[in-house]
Amino acid sequence: MSTISRDALLASLREVVGNDHVLTDEQSTRRFRKGHRTGDGGVLAVVRPGSLLEQWRVLQAAVAADRIVIMQAANTGLTGGSTPDGNNYDREIVLVSTLRITGVQLINDGQQVVCLPGATLDRLEQALAPLGREPHSVIGSSCIGASVLGGVCNNSGGALVRRGPAYTELALYAQVQADGSLELVNHLGIELGDSPEEILTRLQKGEYTPQQVSNEGTGKASDARYGEHVRDVDADTPARFNADPSRLFEASGSAGKLCLFAVRLDTYAKEASSVFYIGSNDPHDLTEVRRHLLTHLPSLPIAGEYIHRTAFDIGEQYGKDTFLVIDRFGTAKVPAAFALKSRVDGFFERFGLRGVADRAIQVLMNLLPSHLPPRMREYRDRFEHHLLVRVSNDSLAATQDFLAEYFAGRSSGAFFACDAEEGRKAFLHRFAIAGAAIRYREAHRSSVEDIVALDIALRRNDRDWVETLPAEMEQQIIHKLYYGHFFCHVFHQDYIIRKGVDPLAMEHRMWTLLDERRAEYPAEHNVGHLYVAKPALAGFYRELDPSNALNPGIGHTSKQKHWGECCDGH
Repeated sequence: MSTISRDALLASLREVVGNDHVLTDEQSTRRFRKGHRTGDGGVLAVVRPGSLLEQWRVLQAAVAADRIVIMQAANTGLTGGSTPDGNNYDREIVLVSTLRITGVQLINDGQQVVCLPGATLDRLEQALAPLGREPHSVIGSSCIGASVLGGVCNNSGGALVRRGPAYTELALYAQVQADGSLELVNHLGIELGDSPEEILTRLQKGEYTPQQVSNEGTGKASDARYGEHVRDVDADTPARFNADPSRLFEASGSAGKLCLFAVRLDTYAKEASSVFYIGSNDPHDLTEVRRHLLTHLPSLPIAGEYIHRTAFDIGEQYGKDTFLVIDRFGTAKVPAAFALKSRVDGFFERFGLRGVADRAIQVLMNLLPSHLPPRMREYRDRFEHHLLVRVSNDSLAATQDFLAEYFAGRSSGAFFACDAEEGRKAFLHRFAIAGAAIRYREAHRSSVEDIVALDIALRRNDRDWVETLPAEMEQQIIHKLYYGHFFCHVFHQDYIIRKGVDPLAMEHRMWTLLDERRAEYPAEHNVGHLYVAKPALAGFYRELDPSNALNPGIGHTSKQKHWGECCDGH
């Protein structure tokens, strides 16, 4: 351990950011050290820098004091990847929350952006809207305040078929070297000076000219290959997954093993679009729709989201409040609502009462009528499998003609063209499903042990995409929620486990079944502290952070300094 005492380190941190932004008590640190769905552990302090230069100086102080640093933006991850995992670390943890360092800088006439650590997807979407452009991801995480940099760090996928995982080769980051020294690396492709102080100050203020932004030989700001990749519906490999070595590059996929200060990303022109709602009782129907629309339309579909009937039902009842808040107030209000709920839960947990806010909200929601359009409700009653397809208007006629011809005379399925309101609410319902299992668990604590949540990538040519579990596993599960990004063959599978069943043992059995299906997992939420990082991914982490100072233990890797080499004989 460093000879720098905790009191001396805390004093240094307070000198950098001010007393109000160094949090140490259990109540004030709760919403930072406890994950959105999983993850929790003790910290020496939560530090909230207000500028890039403060972030650099906080990092300098913590690294010099030989403490662990966990970088955190919005803390909306689903696998606990930006929070501590228990209390079995060999050093104290300084958790650095970057949410105060907001900033979105438009460059190249808005065709690209530079985002600072606290920039959220929602804020980026608002900044681009007047230009008729949009960011890489516009549904899902943006609604709960997820950060742009968090998406890049975790190769987050999203619902948009053409764009694939968040990816860039252009970033500004700090790296801890093997000897414990700290280096600032500017790979943004923007001339900002030489010293860390000059680089970070000029970037924060946007003090650079268009001539200082290089566009030649600087690297890619998105994964331009993905469109053709996902079209290859006969390929025997998944379209995207977190451990894919071809999409691991410095900041991209770094999972907190670098300290990011900025990323540079491509933006996209908004397109006029239309939504089709498809229902079927035969999974083969959806397979044929997917294969045809990916290979025969004038342009790739914009989105294709799958919902199983059980997920539809659980989402309708237990995701209703999320749906209504976004529907009535917009996505900008959702992070504040989540923060308020966290404070309420934290207050009652001091008295041993868990999930009070969830249960109270659910009682209120149960009194309200259904919020979904009548035609969606009708399809829920008729069909087990649901597919929402959004296409650009240049593909509207071709999609309509194909669906009409395909379902003509078929009793197994049907479709309808959504009006604007139906289309909007269909996709909003799909998003609300993602948190519904958590609410169900909190509302049924007496019968639910926990949730096993998986996100998996099936092979692009896999026609047998409906899961079949052994009978003894089925008996241990109350509900199975299947939903996901169908055209990318990425599925989210939430299993609500009966009381008394070991969820960890259940998850490991699930992994064995997925290995037999040659699926990859996780697909887009990254390993966090739930999944085991496969060798290529673990090797990438070790290369980025040879001293294991940043977010140790991610993907079930070592939590020890220098990856445990001092203690395991290597």
